[in-house]
Amino acid sequence: MGYTGFTVSMPFLPLFIRSLGVTDIGEISVWTGVSLAITPGLTALLAPWWGRLGDRYGRKIMVERSLISFTVLMAAMALVTRVWHVLALRAAQGLFAGYGSLSVAMAAESAPRERMPNAIGLVQTAQRLGPGVGPVVGGILAGLVDLRKAFLVTAAFYAAALVVVFFMYDDHATHETPSEEAERGRVTFRSVLAFENFFLMTVVIFALQFVDRSFGPILPLYIEQAGVSHARVAIVSGVLFSIMAGTGAIGHHICGRLLQRFSARVVIAGASAAAAAGSALLGATGSPWLMSAASALFGIGIGAAMTASYSAAGRVIPAGAHGAGFGLLTSASLTGMASSPFVAGFLGAASLRFVFVANVVLMAIVSLAVRRGMVESRLGPRTD
Repeated sequence: MGYTGFTVSMPFLPLFIRSLGVTDIGEISVWTGVSLAITPGLTALLAPWWGRLGDRYGRKIMVERSLISFTVLMAAMALVTRVWHVLALRAAQGLFAGYGSLSVAMAAESAPRERMPNAIGLVQTAQRLGPGVGPVVGGILAGLVDLRKAFLVTAAFYAAALVVVFFMYDDHATHETPSEEAERGRVTFRSVLAFENFFLMTVVIFALQFVDRSFGPILPLYIEQAGVSHARVAIVSGVLFSIMAGTGAIGHHICGRLLQRFSARVVIAGASAAAAAGSALLGATGSPWLMSAASALFGIGIGAAMTASYSAAGRVIPAGAHGAGFGLLTSASLTGMASSPFVAGFLGAASLRFVFVANVVLMAIVSLAVRRGMVESRLGPRTD
């Protein structure tokens, strides 16, 4: 619910900014872009610190703190009278965010060690599908109700998520061991980065998120350039993005089973190679059917590699440092998310195909680096 609520306001935010007296299209675009970017930007900076506080004072109360603040701030959006009020409230959301990394940490410590990939995959499936549903809900709300009331509906999503966490999550039902419990408070960010494979997984997660978000600025333009009629560009783009989101969720979901049969090194390297192949096929064809197949291959590869990377990193983090560790991983993910559209836009200005080439090269480098540089580990039970 929280992930859905986070993206509900995206479709009608430009309309809302225009209703506040900004009439120039360029100014509306700038205000909208900055307002949308500032929240994940600040979240990326602060996620490790919120995670550290979660390690110290409890993750459930930190998630409740974040959801309460989002409920209040989204409701306050319905009362703003100046465009800078919107920017200030979006900045405040970034300052008080952090439930994303904490929810992954909560899933990781709530499951037995051998079931950790399944738990992380389930949360990441929600993270993937929530933003897919949110804009659709927001677009419907923009047409059905007053824009200010739509923010109240968004606040209701966060309130519902708060109720679920408060009543249904038992922060005592964890699978920490006494030795892990004794490590609480003694793990620093530097020591987390020094854990086996952790720094490599941080870089891999950044690269996966970077590639995953690179198509947003250029895919509709590429589709039209490939010969799809202008009238069909929007629907073809929407279908391809939906396929990527849906198959990405499938990749998250099936990763746990893959990790029961293969090592994390094999799964991440293989899934990254699949994402590279999907990106290559997507940039080499103009057929909507082949583009759909390429999008599916790309989505499954990214989803499986992402969950396997989080699981491999989570396996080496002591329970007392889950918040800080997953906070660092989330910061890497959000940094990739924020920087990718800018880089893709500049590459696309030279040639749209450069974006696909860059994605293939980056995924090939990730696959090779993991195959050669990752210490072998098996997250699930052996089947041999």
